[in-house]
Amino acid sequence: MSFGWPKRIQAAILPLLSLLLLGGCGESGFISDPDKVASIKESTETTIEYWHTYSDEETRLLEQEIIPAFEREHPAIHIKAVRQANNTELKNTLITRAASHRGPDVVRMDIAWIPEFIHKKLLTPLEANPGFMETREALRSDVMELGEQEGHSYSLPLNVNTKIAIYNRVLLEKAGLSGPPASLRDALTAAERTHSRIGIGGLDAWRLMPYLYALGGSFLDDTYSQASGYLNGPATVKAVGELVDYYRKGVIDPLIVKGGGDLWAGVKGGNILMTDEGPWFYSVLDAPELSLAMRVTQRAPMPSLSSGLTASIVGGENLVLLRNTQAAEDAWVFMKWLTESDAQLTMAKTGQIPTNLEAMKKLSYEKNSYTTPYLEALQNSFIRPPIPNWSEVDRVFWLGMKRIFQEEVPVQEGLDQLAAQLDSMLQQ
Repeated sequence: MSFGWPKRIQAAILPLLSLLLLGGCGESGFISDPDKVASIKESTETTIEYWHTYSDEETRLLEQEIIPAFEREHPAIHIKAVRQANNTELKNTLITRAASHRGPDVVRMDIAWIPEFIHKKLLTPLEANPGFMETREALRSDVMELGEQEGHSYSLPLNVNTKIAIYNRVLLEKAGLSGPPASLRDALTAAERTHSRIGIGGLDAWRLMPYLYALGGSFLDDTYSQASGYLNGPATVKAVGELVDYYRKGVIDPLIVKGGGDLWAGVKGGNILMTDEGPWFYSVLDAPELSLAMRVTQRAPMPSLSSGLTASIVGGENLVLLRNTQAAEDAWVFMKWLTESDAQLTMAKTGQIPTNLEAMKKLSYEKNSYTTPYLEALQNSFIRPPIPNWSEVDRVFWLGMKRIFQEEVPVQEGLDQLAAQLDSMLQQ
């Protein structure tokens, strides 16, 4: 039976109609029946399944503070939070589930995945929901725009992050520096002079792009449609050539190609002058470990060639509503609530950086907090290309860079080949 009403209203009213019909057939006094009263109450309640990739401490705060606070304000909406590992398997699972209408409802998703999910029509547009424009204006615009396409908005920024340079204080002093180096070239020179290393975690775009940008290189054009002339342009060839030379000399840690390992142990042990990492580098530490890390390290935005050149890459997670959820209205209420100032300030206790502009203003970090350089870096930062096939582009980029660093092909030739491959992929 259907009356053309929204499903949530049908769910609330149809049990009442059934009970009224029963009453008309001679069954009276149903309102005083506790079981029937409970049934009516339950029919108006909704459970929202929320998938996230929070850390242990972030999950504890979500489950013990964030969700209980939301459910107190919205007693008819219950949240079932499900923690997931942040990996390619999760992305593939979400694609399969969204395509087959099997939920979850709300997902805290890596911002790099969003263009692909939009392209595959797996997300629900949000702009028609009540209060959307006020919510949009309250959030960081660059990450908000990642989820916008053809007049529709498919995501809400929940938190942002970036990576900064983390230095060993003793090695800086040994190199004769009173503070962080003025440029990446200065850092490389200082590492060579002190027989230490620069720790770069890998050759994928997230890990390598800050170093290319810091040395004056580039990746794609402003429209994200062409690599030729940029990835294989003179400035990038020079930047990659410098990195390869320092890698060959042992100044750049071999983990850049091998992967794995523990660069923090190298910084702590006095073998690595500089590495780069996000705020989780510190937020996952307990109090004694954090105190040691703060004493051993000095923190600063990624060094670059000049003050106007950005080398800080933006990461983070946005909230999305998967396609064909049966609880879109209540899911929106939850999504909107998570992006408001109070909720974001609560989660900021774990080192999460808010996207809500009011929350960012209210934060009162201590002068020497590990978070401060991250906030400074985010003021001048860049976002990975928001393209639907980014995962595959990134994989090809990594393979091409690996060939270059392993000297299977000269720098210019390798970048020419890589640029041509990416040009073809960007036209798909």
